[in-house]
Amino acid sequence: MKVNYSNIPKIIIALDFYSKKEAMKLVDLLNPSLFYLKIGKEMFTILGQKFINELHKLGFNIFLDLKFHDIPNTVFYATQAAADLGIWMLSVHASGGKKMLMSAKKALQSFKKRPLLIAVTALTSLKQEDLKDIGIQISLQDYILILAKLSRDCGLDGVVCPGKEAKKIKLLCGNEHKIITPGIRCFNDSAFDQYQIITPKQAKTFPIDYIVVGRSITCSKNPIKKLNFIIQSMQ
Repeated sequence: MKVNYSNIPKIIIALDFYSKKEAMKLVDLLNPSLFYLKIGKEMFTILGQKFINELHKLGFNIFLDLKFHDIPNTVFYATQAAADLGIWMLSVHASGGKKMLMSAKKALQSFKKRPLLIAVTALTSLKQEDLKDIGIQISLQDYILILAKLSRDCGLDGVVCPGKEAKKIKLLCGNEHKIITPGIRCFNDSAFDQYQIITPKQAKTFPIDYIVVGRSITCSKNPIKKLNFIIQSMQ
């Protein structure tokens, strides 16, 4: 089957491993012209900047997903430090507020080729009752939309959000505001600790720019076969 990559969301592979050896077993099978890689807190803590440099040498674009959430000054310098690594995209938490988001945006002004700056709205593990636990009384959907609008107003490039909210966010923020959606699960996959999940086929029907695929692939006995299945289901 000939694959048309132009009419499906671009795929970011989450390298959620505890060792470089395990990560590279998968990386060595991937085409850097087709797939992006996500480095989160686990692998960055273990392997750091050196691992990112090695992946760059292989030709991969890197989404550094550290979800900065701190006082504006700290996020300013953390954002600059991340951008210095030559990454393609990085994340901050939208719930850090306007001043923090503006500080992150300002930190990238001096870069000729800056990374995309993406705001995490709500984790895909969150349920409505989780918001109530932290004193937020509005609906989860309204909360996500408020944070998405804030990210747009602060000049960020897009948001991480559950796939089912993508259409509303595009209508609210405009088509240029990028949407990155994790929680991608095939029909027979375990949801693990994710709650806001969608299938690859659903992802094709929503206005999503990038899907993040992690455990559906990394926990598979045949990750490339599973990745091909995900791609074909979006054709």
